[in-house]
Amino acid sequence: MPRRKMLVTGAAEAPLRAALQELRTTLDVPQDFPPEVLAEAASAARAPRLPGHDATDIPFFTIDPPASVDLDQAMYLSRRGGGFRVQYAIADVAAFVAPGGVLDAEAHRRVQTLYFPDEKVPLHPAVLSEGAASLLPDHPAPALLWQIDLDAEGRTVATEVRRALVRSRAKLDYEGVQRQIDAGTAEEPLALLRDIGLLRENLERERGGISLNVPEQEVVERDGSYVLAYRAVLPADAWNAQISLLTGMAAADLMIAAGTGILRTLPTAPDGAVARLRRSAKALHIDWPHHVSYADVVRSLDPHNARHAAFLQECTSLLRGAGYSSFTGGALPSPALHAAVADEYTHCTAPLRRLVDRYAGELCVAAVAGQEPPEWVSVALEALPKEMADGSRRANTVERECVDIVEAALLKERIGEIFDAYVVDVQEDEPAVGTVHLEDPAVIARIAGGEAKLPLGERLRVRLTQADPGSAKVRFAPA
Repeated sequence: MPRRKMLVTGAAEAPLRAALQELRTTLDVPQDFPPEVLAEAASAARAPRLPGHDATDIPFFTIDPPASVDLDQAMYLSRRGGGFRVQYAIADVAAFVAPGGVLDAEAHRRVQTLYFPDEKVPLHPAVLSEGAASLLPDHPAPALLWQIDLDAEGRTVATEVRRALVRSRAKLDYEGVQRQIDAGTAEEPLALLRDIGLLRENLERERGGISLNVPEQEVVERDGSYVLAYRAVLPADAWNAQISLLTGMAAADLMIAAGTGILRTLPTAPDGAVARLRRSAKALHIDWPHHVSYADVVRSLDPHNARHAAFLQECTSLLRGAGYSSFTGGALPSPALHAAVADEYTHCTAPLRRLVDRYAGELCVAAVAGQEPPEWVSVALEALPKEMADGSRRANTVERECVDIVEAALLKERIGEIFDAYVVDVQEDEPAVGTVHLEDPAVIARIAGGEAKLPLGERLRVRLTQADPGSAKVRFAPA
């Protein structure tokens, strides 16, 4: 599921990037890998555990942002009778990471790749994540090869997964894919991405699920100040995401049938969280009638519209209760469903960037083979949800602090100015303190300093009193 994406451009010594570097230091984010970890990774890159099955004849392709080189997934799509066949290769990180080694221990310390607006802090050393283990074009690599057969409506009818050696033929990007599909020049394996993606979106609507196609925010330095722009998600992004969701749901089904696994779960959002989101919708002039569901209002949004894009960012707040639950002996956790997916679901398609995916992949390979999971998987399963929760908290802190820093940088030259805003939250114990959502730019910040109770859900003129990227704080007061 999406995180709030922000991209900062500009020189490394620019004030905003300097503040982000200071944040990494303050949060004690692990950046450089210890020498012994780098040495083990280099050795593994030279001699991975190779699978017996050779699938290098399948012309896989990847779809990622142009600059990405940590490529977890490659696909090949084809027709099968009246339906379709999805062949989906996932980087086999376990072919490189020895259980109990220093590389494995470092991955458990990091848990997941952390994304800052100006750089990423990877889960695995680059020699693996951007080299030997990555599904780069014309580079044979070990993978977990999923084969998922779909009927004419896009429903899963059969699932297999096995280890295989694969070789991607092309590294594609979303804009190029969209152009080819729109122009009708895409070859069938790529053109089917739209057909399958649309079918899966229809099934998502049918079961009550929702995908948040959150735009990426780009913060650009211009003449000593910063401006904010959005990159709207293309349909090709969403279709590609449906292939990953399909695989995560298929993986959950395999583990549930086997009686052992780990699920990504999300309880239904509490009424208070939805009420707060409705106040944000009002603040951004989003029409959300009371009889219209959250899922339907999200689908009505245009991510090219700045107000709609800002609201999609706010919608990620309903995903904050997501977690991981492991199970053995066939007893499913409660809840077992992921409320946004509206089905059982797990993370298994990004092992280069997320620790749990390596374990989920192993569980699925064992399930299909009718075998018990490897001992190193079974031993780690009980502690894995807490490890992932700790890693998610760190990632959430990084995201929250980065947003604060970026918003402070955007506003630092405008202290004393008056803005139009809406009050989206008020503290129960201090009704003169709360949160406001600016109309332009799309900033959410604390408001305090007045004497009267803040008018919840109402429009309010506010004055910017503080914007300091160094302290990562933006503050307003009633005007």
